[in-house]
Amino acid sequence: MFKGIEFDGKHSYKDFGLTISNPDIGIPSKIKNTERVPHSNVEYDFSSIYGGQEYEERTLTYTFNLAYREKAEYFYLYEAEALRWLMTPNEKKVLKDDRIPGYYFLAEVMTSGNEFKFVGGTLTVSFKAYPFMIAELREGNDIWDEFNFLLDYAQDTTFDISGTKEVTLYNPGVSIVYPKIVTTAGMKVTKGNTTYNISTGTTESYDFFLVPGENKINISGTGNISFEFYKELI
Repeated sequence: MFKGIEFDGKHSYKDFGLTISNPDIGIPSKIKNTERVPHSNVEYDFSSIYGGQEYEERTLTYTFNLAYREKAEYFYLYEAEALRWLMTPNEKKVLKDDRIPGYYFLAEVMTSGNEFKFVGGTLTVSFKAYPFMIAELREGNDIWDEFNFLLDYAQDTTFDISGTKEVTLYNPGVSIVYPKIVTTAGMKVTKGNTTYNISTGTTESYDFFLVPGENKINISGTGNISFEFYKELI
């Protein structure tokens, strides 16, 4: 089976018979916030002042091979069919690349261009995407067959609390993540010098985040609490 991409629920080869050449998922650029001390050669970098490095959106580029079968003008019909699929979404949609199993991008088509020749033709499409590829499986899963010894980290993300307990959550990605917190009772979660009051049920907030690497947390209360998050990689 030819490898391809799945975008907005449809696959380039399985649904359209398109093969791909020259795939390029790009690398996002860092956003640097620097200030130079006047009359000196010293420059300070404030890019990670809030705990993580920011990145520009990345560009994904794929060249689809549109081979016509009967008449030369059919190339444009195949192109129209492919463009209808690719250009219809007006927001970022899930894009899965068969070459990178277990991860997906959030992307939207921004530009396209074709090249028509007597022996066939190509359609090159560029997507603007969220900077990181996102894991399909959440951290703390116990699916051993999917474990990757290079990229994954075995850890607990669900805890039974009775009183106060210190736990460690490890963010194996390169970006700050904002976990969904699910509790069976109200609890206090302390990270660093900040304490968060977590209500019963599901809590999602940009106030509470995990930096890349180790995050030590103190939890006070009685009940069960879980942190649901997904690693994000370059």
